Amino acid sequence: MESDGNRDARGTHANPVPRPAAPPQVPGRAPAMPPRPARAPGASGVPGAPAQAPRASAVADWLDAPRPSARTGIWRFGHQPPKETPERIAPVTVVGMLVPLALAFLLWSLWQRGVTSSQYAPLRLFTPEEWWWGGTVASPKVFDDRSVASPGAEALVVYEGIAFALLGYFVAALGSWRAIVRHYVVQRPQPARALAAALLALVALSFVFPDAFPVVGWSPVPVVDPLLSLTVLISGSYDLMASQLFTDTLYAVVTLLVVWPFARLGGWLPYARKLLAARGAAAADGQEESVRPRSQWPALRDLGQYEAADLLAGEVAGDRMNDVDCARVDNALAAARRDATLDAFRDTVLRRGGAAWTHPSGARDLPRRSGHHDLLAGQVRIGRWAAGEHTPRPYHDAGAALGPDVLGTSLLAVGPSGSGKTRTLVEPVTETLALHALAGSCAVVAVSAPGRPLCADGAFDVIVRVGDPSSVHDLDPYAEADDADQAAAILGEALVGDLDPAGVQGAGTALAQLLGPFRAVHGRFPSLPELHELLQGEEHALTRLSEALAGSGNDVMRRELEARVRQTGTPGDVGRALADRLALLNRPAFADFFGGGGASRPFSLRAVAHHPLRVRIDLPEQGHEEAGRLITRLVLAQFHAVVRESRRTHFACLVLDDATGAVTPESVRRIQRLRSQNAGVLLALRTIGDVPEALHGPLYGAVGCRMAFSGVSTWDGSRFAQTWGTGWVEMTEVAKHTVFADQPMTRFFHAVRKLVTGKAVTTDAVTVKQVERERWSASELANSVPAGHAVLSLTSVEGEHAPPLLVDLRG
Repeated sequence: MESDGNRDARGTHANPVPRPAAPPQVPGRAPAMPPRPARAPGASGVPGAPAQAPRASAVADWLDAPRPSARTGIWRFGHQPPKETPERIAPVTVVGMLVPLALAFLLWSLWQRGVTSSQYAPLRLFTPEEWWWGGTVASPKVFDDRSVASPGAEALVVYEGIAFALLGYFVAALGSWRAIVRHYVVQRPQPARALAAALLALVALSFVFPDAFPVVGWSPVPVVDPLLSLTVLISGSYDLMASQLFTDTLYAVVTLLVVWPFARLGGWLPYARKLLAARGAAAADGQEESVRPRSQWPALRDLGQYEAADLLAGEVAGDRMNDVDCARVDNALAAARRDATLDAFRDTVLRRGGAAWTHPSGARDLPRRSGHHDLLAGQVRIGRWAAGEHTPRPYHDAGAALGPDVLGTSLLAVGPSGSGKTRTLVEPVTETLALHALAGSCAVVAVSAPGRPLCADGAFDVIVRVGDPSSVHDLDPYAEADDADQAAAILGEALVGDLDPAGVQGAGTALAQLLGPFRAVHGRFPSLPELHELLQGEEHALTRLSEALAGSGNDVMRRELEARVRQTGTPGDVGRALADRLALLNRPAFADFFGGGGASRPFSLRAVAHHPLRVRIDLPEQGHEEAGRLITRLVLAQFHAVVRESRRTHFACLVLDDATGAVTPESVRRIQRLRSQNAGVLLALRTIGDVPEALHGPLYGAVGCRMAFSGVSTWDGSRFAQTWGTGWVEMTEVAKHTVFADQPMTRFFHAVRKLVTGKAVTTDAVTVKQVERERWSASELANSVPAGHAVLSLTSVEGEHAPPLLVDLRG
């Protein structure tokens, strides 16, 4: 692979040993190169005997670092989810539990003493008169023969049980018992939750069956006796009471009914299923083993590839692999499992070790890193989420990170010059994509702003310096297209894509009418000077092409050319606009580019659809701003065309450091389709005014990630505010009302208080309500975002969202 002459010397000798790369550091620390292990004097590449206990490999530490699952946009390397601070119970809540309980004890005591005769009125209303002695309130008839049931006495017991149940229900409903139980039981982790619920169940059973608990001395609550009395009333005798089976069954049912709500409260069934599943997994393995660290390649061992796993573990322990090597081998393992080629995978690992599947350039790391990267999680850290009133708890002070999972929905960043777009966003993203390319999982095309190349030259395989005679590579304007219509659509989008959509369609047709006949005659598409002559309607150029077509007998293409000739010079001819735009690229500064026959080797953007390439395109410097915009549109159109034509496994991303003039109606439509094509774009703009106003809404809707840097104007902020929409927030309003007293003495005291304090006596009226407000208003974005910060919202390709939150890009 051609490498612009900057990396050809690397990896040319046999068995190259790359330097170990710096793995991502703990958040908040600067990246540092891990020290090499101690080596014996005179040894070459073989670790020497350590003078003390061997230290752990830096790469092994990086591999074994925890990467817990986290919400979208959170830096997972070494992430520690914030601990939930226990919610304190308000005194009002405790009082709300104790007061109903005290009232219940008082009412039940008065009930049992029969303070009022009206408490038995419902019982006398729904029972026969022959159950009671005449002239009494509720005196039941009792028979001397104990084999005959006394319905009145049993009805009193049942009535007492119903009254107790109603009293307990009202105490639970009116009191704050639910909040107390949720705080002290439900919010506890297992097994503390299950144990707390079991303890409460035992307390409840001690009130229902006190005889089963010798340590308690209270009487049973009316639960079992009312059920037995109800059985007597239904059966009309005490025969069932003498049955041991019936009474034991009744006691068991009562016990289950008492325990059941506590079982749900403590989550006993889900916890038991979890324990049984863990025990089953341990039994299937034969014995419980400790989880192997990632540096021991447990995925390979699970597949039975112990030899390859031991070899790679030794490479990691000896610092002969870096993070790029580990990610590359891990990607190769995933591909081997997907394609069922594990045998070939094992053979390659045993033959080449950590250098297996090295990038075609021979590079195993970048010459310099400026950001924090975690290739296993596929993230690059760009800052820290700032804690705020509306920031969700999981994002508080967590690292902010981007990766292919969110870049696959495309990202739009808007910020004025000097706000740090290139330094804090574009360069770290380009750098991490280049590292992923070395790992074989990504292809990146970066278009630098004029005069500001992105990253170091050694980070790329192909560098196209448009307008620089020393450039090794040239850019193919047709992206190796074989079809004239496709090539015309790409070139037409680049030349006049920012004009009226109808004119763009006509431009594609006009170009196809020239490209098709020219290719039919010469077997290639015309260079830009040749195409410029045809678009201008130069008679000698058109005549030669027409005569060649007539001589070859290609009547179809001759008719195409004749149609173009008839339209040349007519009112509304799009060829004139195409020729004027093409004249910007048909300048002496670009004479050797775009297929002009210079010494530079032509490069087609179509290669990124087939290989994990790292490409950088440097736009011409001052004096060719409009030509730079045409080239940016050309690259964007070619990227859209090539990523949709092939089915590839690696992610493809286009980074535009300055997307001014690149956004067109057609490009917006194509950006929406990139998510399903495993591709994405990063668009950086100084202001949204660089995009036609009619495309503001469609552009914000087409991208899944949006970023507003500090210093944006109110006009730009209003576009973000409209896109992010509104959310429900809780608002507290406090109104002060003057107190007007009616009594003379009260008015006297109020007057004295006003005389002393200078303020009238007021009372506060507090109103708490849910209102719908903008997540970020235009004024907040323009005036409240501190320097070095940005507001970022993310959407992953799986559809997960991160709301617009403040990011400290210096954290």
